[in-house]
Amino acid sequence: MRLAFREPLDSEALIGFFARRAVPGVEEVAGGAYRRSVRLPHAAGVVELRPPAEATVWLEDERDEEAALAHCRALFDLDTDPRPIAAHLGADPLLEPLVRRSPGRRVPGSVDAAEIAVRAVLGQQVSLAGAATLAGRLVQMYGEPLERPVGAVTHLFPSAASLAAADPETLPLPASRRTALLGLTGALAGGELELGPALLALPGIGPWTVSYIEMRALRDPDAFMPTDLGVRRGLERLGQDPRAATELAERWRPYRAYAMQHLWSV
Repeated sequence: MRLAFREPLDSEALIGFFARRAVPGVEEVAGGAYRRSVRLPHAAGVVELRPPAEATVWLEDERDEEAALAHCRALFDLDTDPRPIAAHLGADPLLEPLVRRSPGRRVPGSVDAAEIAVRAVLGQQVSLAGAATLAGRLVQMYGEPLERPVGAVTHLFPSAASLAAADPETLPLPASRRTALLGLTGALAGGELELGPALLALPGIGPWTVSYIEMRALRDPDAFMPTDLGVRRGLERLGQDPRAATELAERWRPYRAYAMQHLWSV
């Protein structure tokens, strides 16, 4: 199915983003398309997105079609109008060349807020490849196998409840991140908190993790991570002092999450 969207749309950048973070067993990028498993209201499924915005879905229950397509729209941020964002960020002298090069930058979305929260914890202080490898191990240990795999997509990402019930000794993580993961998944599984600033009360959860969740899962267009390595490198390549990231980003409100996509592209 062809999904409606407002031009412009840099779907190639979105697929590149997902490819660099793809969790084995749950996600793959092949033949220029992004594919992943999704947990739907009635059963599991797999969705595939191909540029510019063409969706294919495999469903165990046909009643889940609308929900699956909603996930596709969220992943590609298709309900956003990029024109006012490009106009605002393009008026900034620092970002203007980046926006002119790619005015259709979108914020990559998610299919499950709890998954993004878990992956944000796994991604603390490791490379993108390292975080994906850790997540892939958890998928093999605690993910749910699909009845009908598609390509290399064979499992659902582990639920918060399954991870919260895991034997801590089996988790392939350093002690500090193991504590953070179990605290997070236990709170989510027990319904004790909502994702957002309240997460800061949990051990091992800092501002970077909260902002990443707000950007990817809660769809906050102004989420920003001034200490993010990609942001710092982007600013350095633009001749800016990364220590001034927070101050510089004030000019980009209320679209700092979109500004960050441009900085990551430098």
